[in-house]
Amino acid sequence: MRKSQQGIFKNIDWLMVIIYLLLVTMGWINIYASVFNEDHYLITDLTQKYGKQMIWIGTSLLLALIILVIDGNFYAAVSWPLWILVLLSLIAVLFFGTEVSGSKSWFRFGEFGIQPAEFAKFATAMVLAKYLSQLNIKMTEVKTKIISSIIIALPIGLILLENETGVALVFFAFILVLYREGLSGNFLLLGVVAIVLFILALLINKTILIIALAIISAILFLFMRKTSQNFILLFSLFVLSSAIIYSVDYAYNHLQSHQKKRIDVFLGKESDIKKAGYNVNQSLIAIGSGGLTGKGFLNGTQTKYDFVPEQSTDFIFCTVGEEWGFAGTAVVIILFLILLLRILFIAERQRSSFSRIYAYGVASILFFHLSVNVGMTIGLAPVIGIPLPFFSYGGSSLWSFTILLFILIKLDAYRLEILR
Repeated sequence: MRKSQQGIFKNIDWLMVIIYLLLVTMGWINIYASVFNEDHYLITDLTQKYGKQMIWIGTSLLLALIILVIDGNFYAAVSWPLWILVLLSLIAVLFFGTEVSGSKSWFRFGEFGIQPAEFAKFATAMVLAKYLSQLNIKMTEVKTKIISSIIIALPIGLILLENETGVALVFFAFILVLYREGLSGNFLLLGVVAIVLFILALLINKTILIIALAIISAILFLFMRKTSQNFILLFSLFVLSSAIIYSVDYAYNHLQSHQKKRIDVFLGKESDIKKAGYNVNQSLIAIGSGGLTGKGFLNGTQTKYDFVPEQSTDFIFCTVGEEWGFAGTAVVIILFLILLLRILFIAERQRSSFSRIYAYGVASILFFHLSVNVGMTIGLAPVIGIPLPFFSYGGSSLWSFTILLFILIKLDAYRLEILR
């Protein structure tokens, strides 16, 4: 056995491991609080969600150990086969899966279920890192942009067919990875502008919006050099913006009714605190009532009387807010921020391009989940149904996030080796 293999556990980033264990433990405690049953008070009761989560935590720790034992070169080598296997599972679930809450995205095995879409995240991060880390691959080339877009778009398309819009949106976080690897910032700017135009088109008369864009374009041209190139650029942007505005109705009308309701409530076009806006309204009440230090463990009234639907999964953060208050939510967010900053630090110290790019993929996915999940519980983001990493109840999400993080921990521990 080589010396680098003998001492491989000494190179593990224990700070990330400790934060992972803290988040998982805090999540388990808050799952217990969110579905507490006085008739089943033991946290190890396997008939309850918190008992089942204990099993998922145990198996996740076993997965983490297996990942750390495997040779670091293995992960780069299996990236493409693993990604293809995940895509096949996304296709298979469309035919053989079980429909849950309107989404046909689950394989059921008795009382337990597996959601392949969750595993597509780390598989896509790995294969994107594998492709971009090849020699002579440059983000400035059109071919590289196209292939990278296909790698990201294929799982998005399959997941959308399963009616898992929220999970599909997570994959757009990979644009941050592409930006780090050389994608022009103009693409990020265009993405932000497209989102803003989409929202404005839902709120403002389209004709008025087009006229406003024409005026802005004319003003910009007055302050630019009067060249044919600048004129063509502005005109192209105006045409593209107009196309986005007039395509909003088509995209909006192809959403399901509950998705349209959530968007309307979020944008303030409707006030529906009894239906589409019920979750967010109750979540805000729960978090607001927690005050500075919270009502205390198992003392949350919104939690105890099940006012917030999906409180053990998508809305687990409001349990933290009600029972542990501002102090508790601050601790959770600070832990996540430390984890994200640590991942970015680790990314930049890698000797392998594959490891660095994969690390940025991990950071992008976790950042998207954190910002959107917390945002939707406090009314700053539309409800799209994605879990809080390591915190929310569910085996598939906990497994996938554990695999996502511990592959990075292993790659970092193996950074003295040259990964190809």
